[in-house]
Amino acid sequence: MRRLSTVAATAVVALLFTAGPAFACGGLIGPNGAVNLLRTTTLAAYHDGVEHYVTAFQFAGGGGQFGSIVPLPGIPTKVERGGDWTLQRLIRETDPVPQAGVRLEAAAASSAQVILQVRIDALDITVLKGGGKEVGTWAKDHGFRLPPDAPEVLDFYANRSPIFLAAVFDADAARARGQSIGDGTPVHITIPTANPWVPLRILALGKTGSERVDADVYLLNDRQPTLLPDPNANGLSLQVSEPASASLLKDLRSDKGMGWIPQNAWLSKIRIDAAASDLRFDLAIDASGRGQPSLRDAGLAPFGPMQPPASWIGWVLLLAAVGLGIPVLGGAYLARMATRRMPPGAGA
Repeated sequence: MRRLSTVAATAVVALLFTAGPAFACGGLIGPNGAVNLLRTTTLAAYHDGVEHYVTAFQFAGGGGQFGSIVPLPGIPTKVERGGDWTLQRLIRETDPVPQAGVRLEAAAASSAQVILQVRIDALDITVLKGGGKEVGTWAKDHGFRLPPDAPEVLDFYANRSPIFLAAVFDADAARARGQSIGDGTPVHITIPTANPWVPLRILALGKTGSERVDADVYLLNDRQPTLLPDPNANGLSLQVSEPASASLLKDLRSDKGMGWIPQNAWLSKIRIDAAASDLRFDLAIDASGRGQPSLRDAGLAPFGPMQPPASWIGWVLLLAAVGLGIPVLGGAYLARMATRRMPPGAGA
């Protein structure tokens, strides 16, 4: 077992398990404002170099079609219907009061390359490869109006990973299937990736600065992860951080497609309750135990880890001393030699 990690998700029905750059929540896009997304809940787990995202989406009101955009850390090898009660079991483990829904995000593309398409219940999912502009064009071509902040937010993700998941939910088809308001479609996305991160900024897409972003992110890791930014600041609250109980892992493992759940894992739950204007970052996760989540994965820097490994510090100081010392000592030596060669009285 390598590491399990988490991620956040929103927008169209789905379940997530992640650990590296993970995708998080997504912003709703639609032909009108009649559809409201309720609370988002996501499970992100990372195990053996693979992210597993599981999330679900609840809607209230409206009809027709609407969709969501979700940035992904890599190309999925599989997108399938998730288990029936994985998220509910996690909520029951940590919250005495049941909470509303989950939703999955999606990504779009214009002239972007279509990598994968799948239909799950009333949900059409398309995995695309392209930049922020292509994703935005794809959404517009499919009849959705993007909010003014979409270009900036999509570029924020495309600069790190050009992979997006676009999910289009047909509310009329859902009703025809007998799905009631509040019902959700669980989606399980499997993504091989080297590093975990959870997209959080996408949750604020289309919201005004004072509007709140309300979501729950569950993380499942082989060991206790290090998170960036601080999970107890900036509208984040680390509510659970403990070894996952044997009964929880057994129950999760018994759900559809969840047989990969390990025998031992670390469970984290992060509550997001932030003003949209403050949610300008993602959640970077170091599940390796080295304590080095990436500034880049958190969207806080163009590249580089949070800090150099402790073992590097001595070498950095040594090289700095050598780099500074050689010119200083060399200059002193040359000055002394010049003085020795100076003829008598030359300095007078």
